Amino acid sequence: MKLAALFTGGKDSCYALWKAQKYHEHKVVCLITIASKNQESYLYHTPNISLTKYQAKAIGIPIILQKTKGVKEKEIKDLKKSLIKAKKEYKIEGVITGAIASVYQATRIQKVCQELKLWCFNPLWQKKQDEYLREIVNEGFEIYISAVAAHPFTKEWLGKKITKKDAEQLIKWEKEYGLNPAGEGGEYETFTTNAPCFKHPLTIKIEYKLFEGNSGRIVIEVLDT
Repeated sequence: MKLAALFTGGKDSCYALWKAQKYHEHKVVCLITIASKNQESYLYHTPNISLTKYQAKAIGIPIILQKTKGVKEKEIKDLKKSLIKAKKEYKIEGVITGAIASVYQATRIQKVCQELKLWCFNPLWQKKQDEYLREIVNEGFEIYISAVAAHPFTKEWLGKKITKKDAEQLIKWEKEYGLNPAGEGGEYETFTTNAPCFKHPLTIKIEYKLFEGNSGRIVIEVLDT
């Protein structure tokens, strides 16, 4: 089956893409990135979203870039536009998402897929977050924290590459602070520089960090594609 992958450049969309390729033998014919002007988008990942074009090049799959103003409940229309384009240009029959626990996200994407008669494939849905986080690190994914928005994160976590030790710390914080280990509550966002689905890694430079309270984000420059 020909599929499009909704792609943010973070760990979840990369892992969902790889799972679809490795275990389900589907052909992913394009990536779709929705770039929101609203950094507080209810539906879409926003940190360093413009860099997905470099990740797509490293993966070796063409990408559709769709802009949205990020207005709540209206931003789904821009996703629909991109899926219509993917159906026309790449003859897709389904869509891969990296949704794990967000009912808000999953139901809205599912509704658009139903309207367009596309299969909606959620390979990570309801996966235990502690197991998932350990798995993704053990599988060789190189992921960096690109944004944080919760206690007890500090500025030092911004730009940190998640190691096995860091994964265990995040899992520990679930018991101590109620933090979602995989960041499903919006506690943190990530940027992927290498994964089994990449043909080669990306080299990045952190331009600067913006941090206040327990919230912040980094701006990334891709140095080598």
